[in-house]
Amino acid sequence: KLQSARIEQQRLIAIQARSAYQNGREEYLKLLLNQQNPEKFARTLTYYDYLSQARLSQLRSFNETLRQLANVENDIALQQAQLLAQQGSLDSQRQELEKVREERQQVLAKLDTDVKARDQKLQAREQEQADLSRVLKTIEETLARQAREAEEARQRALLAQQEAEKQRQREALAARENDAPKKPQTTPGPLVSSDGAAFGGAFSAARGKLPWPVNGRLLARFGETRGDDSRAKWDGVMISASAGSQVHAVHGGRVVFADWLRGAGLLVILDHGNGYLSLYGHNQTLLKDAGDIVKAGEAISTVGNSGGQNTSALYFAIRQQGRPSDPAQWCRSQG
Repeated sequence: KLQSARIEQQRLIAIQARSAYQNGREEYLKLLLNQQNPEKFARTLTYYDYLSQARLSQLRSFNETLRQLANVENDIALQQAQLLAQQGSLDSQRQELEKVREERQQVLAKLDTDVKARDQKLQAREQEQADLSRVLKTIEETLARQAREAEEARQRALLAQQEAEKQRQREALAARENDAPKKPQTTPGPLVSSDGAAFGGAFSAARGKLPWPVNGRLLARFGETRGDDSRAKWDGVMISASAGSQVHAVHGGRVVFADWLRGAGLLVILDHGNGYLSLYGHNQTLLKDAGDIVKAGEAISTVGNSGGQNTSALYFAIRQQGRPSDPAQWCRSQG
């Protein structure tokens, strides 16, 4: 707007200057010499005064416009300098934000990787637990079937014994009646049972009295969070011990599993009868085979780190009627 006003004022001043130049110098003197009517001369002088004042007013306005224009240009230059400084600051902030954004993306990527790794580890543990559960289910079903078959055999033997006793009495009566010599009698052999009575007493009566399978310190307790994932829980205990230390059976029983199992390493499972099992995992070596009968305190394996463990430790668990049970409730307190 100031530039437009300056141009317009400059145009008007140029017109007046050109008109004054065309009239020549000493205008008032010419008017004085050429005028014949004093009244007309006075009016003419008044008109010239008005013109001169208008010309001076336009010049003052033009100068004021130039001054304002100069101030505005200075303000614009100052604002441009400030904008340049702000632009530099914004560029620096943008770079910092971009750096922070990249760092955040890296952190998010790492977190995503960690979450995926934890999920994979949890899936692996769940698979390992599923494998162990399948083995235990098979063992427990087999033991239950064997117990049923043993009970059925015992019942059949008892019936046979009763029938034999009746037959013996009939034969004795017939012999007395016929005065015949008695026939030699045979006595059935003693019955055997896998309920644990032949292995030092019933396992159910040993709560709080059992020894621990190895000397050491508990690294993980029953029910504690397993690793850094709160969704996985320990269904047994981990006992720290030196590699090669002997692992002892906490109660008499029969070996129903002695082999390598994913997640548990070299694993020994003892059947104590009546649905009670004890598990010993991550061994270095196995000293017993499936089917062996072991006594309480007998060495069954040695401590190791098989099955993906970082340190030597024994995994020890107790199963009661197909469900995990806290070993600390069965074994004697340790210092």
